Amino acid sequence: MTVRLSRIQLAFFFILLCPVNIIGLWWAVGSPLVMDPNSICRKAKRLAGKQAELCQTQPEIVNEVAKGARLGVRECQYQFRYRRWNCTSHNKYFGKILQQDIRETAFVYAITAAGVTHAVTQACSMGDLLQCGCEATRNRAPPKPPSSSSSGEGVKWEWGGCGDDVEFGYEKSKQFMDAKRRRGKSDIRTLVDLHNNEAGRLAVKLYMRTECKCHGLSGSCTLRTCWKKMPHFREVGDRLLERFNGASKVMGGNDGKTLIPVGQNIKPPDKQDLIYSDESPDFCLANRKTGSLGTRGRICNSTAMDISGCDLLCCERGYREETVMFEENCLCRFHWCCVVQCKKCFVRKELSLCH
Repeated sequence: MTVRLSRIQLAFFFILLCPVNIIGLWWAVGSPLVMDPNSICRKAKRLAGKQAELCQTQPEIVNEVAKGARLGVRECQYQFRYRRWNCTSHNKYFGKILQQDIRETAFVYAITAAGVTHAVTQACSMGDLLQCGCEATRNRAPPKPPSSSSSGEGVKWEWGGCGDDVEFGYEKSKQFMDAKRRRGKSDIRTLVDLHNNEAGRLAVKLYMRTECKCHGLSGSCTLRTCWKKMPHFREVGDRLLERFNGASKVMGGNDGKTLIPVGQNIKPPDKQDLIYSDESPDFCLANRKTGSLGTRGRICNSTAMDISGCDLLCCERGYREETVMFEENCLCRFHWCCVVQCKKCFVRKELSLCH
């Protein structure tokens, strides 16, 4: 069941995040089409430009793109786990969400573009792709000593190790996610989607960290070798959630090529901000038109005052207490060699469920 869900989630992300020229790959409601990288590339004649080129010449990169999409799905569900809309993958509702230009859609686009960037870059560093490898550092300035180091004098610095080639991952994400729509057709939704894709990629690219290793006799640090590493993807998700909370509402300019913030005295959003043009539904009740599953039956925290609390999550409809028995591993022991054996225990838990 878990495998099937991940494939269905991936299908939605590929079909809905990519341009209209592959919308035709949508499945009939209820059919279990598996949109893995191979099935996408078998439909390459329906794809356009750079997408078709990637499928035909670099299918192994498309496989990493698929991993990145799954990474984005998992992070979206983690970040929204306590919200009224929890990044559900329900096939009849998820598509409706992405057809709207709302905050939630902005996050989905951004986290997916970030996931693709991260996965492709990671594959380069791991040696899984022939087209790329470690980052080239030949023309880069020497690394700066850490700000916390008080004894930086006399230490030699140089680039080494295997730095993450984020530029390659960035370009491949852009190549696949930003494939052109119909020529000559520009609309606010296209501009918003492309902006949020870029915001997701920059959440990876602009926050590379420097890692170093000391070399020298008897634990001294006469030489420090440094390399660039991507931020952990949880950090990327946290950063994009902050952008989601401060997302800017925009409207299209008269020229059809610019976006203008809605409201007075509002600064224009920068490249890292998330943007949207329509207000989100409240997601309190199930509504197929808006893609809302509602919050009835959701687990809430009866003592919390934040978004996970029953007052907010249940939309002030109230909640009920329910006792549930869970089976879990317990009394685990390690047996030589090398098996861990556990007993099964039943644990009683009190849950609060939204009316």
